[in-house]
Amino acid sequence: MTHRAALPDLDTLNPEALKALIVAQHEQLVSKEEQLASRDEEIDRLKLLIAKLRRMKFGCKSEKLDRQIEQLELRLDELETNRAQQLAASPTPLAASDVNRSAKHARKPLPAHLPRETHKVLPKQEACPDCGGKLKPFGEDVSEMLEWVPEHFKVIRQIRPKLSCAGCDKIVQAEAASRPIACGMAGPGLLAHVLISKYCDHLPLYRQSEIYARDGVELDRSTMAEWVGGCSRLLEPLVEALRRHVMSAEKLHADDTPVPVLAPGKGKTKTGRLWTYVRDDRPWGDQSPPAVWFAYTPDRKGEHVKAHLREFTGTLQADGYAGYDAVYEDGRVKEAACMAHVRRKFYDLYEAHKSAVAKEALERIAALYVIEDEIRGRSAEERREVRNARSRPLLESLKQWFEQTLGKLSTKSDTTKAIRYALGRWEAVMRFCDDGHLEIDNNTAERSLRAVVLGRKNYLFHGSDAGGERAAAIYGLVGTAKLNGLNPEAYLREVLSQIADHPINRIEELLPWNLAAKLAGNSSRAA
Repeated sequence: MTHRAALPDLDTLNPEALKALIVAQHEQLVSKEEQLASRDEEIDRLKLLIAKLRRMKFGCKSEKLDRQIEQLELRLDELETNRAQQLAASPTPLAASDVNRSAKHARKPLPAHLPRETHKVLPKQEACPDCGGKLKPFGEDVSEMLEWVPEHFKVIRQIRPKLSCAGCDKIVQAEAASRPIACGMAGPGLLAHVLISKYCDHLPLYRQSEIYARDGVELDRSTMAEWVGGCSRLLEPLVEALRRHVMSAEKLHADDTPVPVLAPGKGKTKTGRLWTYVRDDRPWGDQSPPAVWFAYTPDRKGEHVKAHLREFTGTLQADGYAGYDAVYEDGRVKEAACMAHVRRKFYDLYEAHKSAVAKEALERIAALYVIEDEIRGRSAEERREVRNARSRPLLESLKQWFEQTLGKLSTKSDTTKAIRYALGRWEAVMRFCDDGHLEIDNNTAERSLRAVVLGRKNYLFHGSDAGGERAAAIYGLVGTAKLNGLNPEAYLREVLSQIADHPINRIEELLPWNLAAKLAGNSSRAA
């Protein structure tokens, strides 16, 4: 039972005492309202935190539209599977016309680059079944069936005959062909496959060992670990050439992600970082080859970013990480903010508790992206003109709305924090309107980190800081091959078959875009 303080007899109170009582009651009421407001803010904050944690636990949720598309795709798969099952169960095959009517699109021809195996099926009759006359060619019907043949190993025997001179007994023999790893038994194709399986398909070495054992090939995990280490060392000059190319750009996208790393001697993991720096100017029609360079660091100190960008001069498009501030200090590097980061904060708020403010912010930002979709691929000057004519007024209106909305919100609310995040870097947010070379967001860098995030779920952790550095090297080469439309495994196979004998002063010849013509036959299978 709640005990309430008795209200004094108001008739006995003098005016001063009555005023004091009113003031005290008012203060109590204000205090209660503040407590209730604080509680509501805490509830909203917890909802937001729970929504974020669920996304972290189960993988990044798609936005509502993407989610609906996924559900429709799954439903379509079920309907088509049911139809195929019903057709297969039909006691009589359907006529060709019926089959064609049931399909919405004509079947595409099978890819021309696939190897063909021809089986000629001759009739059993050697003579006409009607008159016994001699049969002669009249034409043929050709049909194709797509089949899967499991990958297999093969052994290449290299025989080098020894020849001796009949006159002086001198022995002549060809030199042994060099191998990617000296005295190693693995060919460039196998090495490339191991690297891609580990860093692109996210299969740790012990799982690869189990897979190969099913084909009767015993490859110890430690042996493959030696191959990975040897390849990483062999590829170091190429990775350095890739870094130089990326850092010579006038505009970069940068981002980072945490990676668990086993702490030596402790049996526990620490948190390292993988940094990505992407050069990609294709959205404004530039023909410079796109590329991505990764770097690993044992922590997230700002000194690492400063070291990575020591040679870079231009505009850096990144998130609001404070470690970049030291890079911007001397003016050598300009900051361009990421609208996707601004948007994401309001998206999280809307997902958590359907905030009306967050919804309007998302709608206003969506209008900016409609413009970006229209001008993608146009020249930098055209992009700048369109943005100044159409995007700038929308941004100025958005800023004014932010400022007006801010005065109506609690200073402690998450919506206030989201608005202040945007206003705190507004000059950098607006920079893309003044420079058509820039993008509206930093999604280019975030896309490059997808392979790292997927691999992190399988690896659980890297074995050491050196393992993180090896991963960064391969991620860069694989990511750059993909950006240039190449099959990364075919690219690494070609590189590993050449690099041991390739002149170091011409290492740039092995960068992905310089091998694109040679590997064009594999481009249709780019991962």
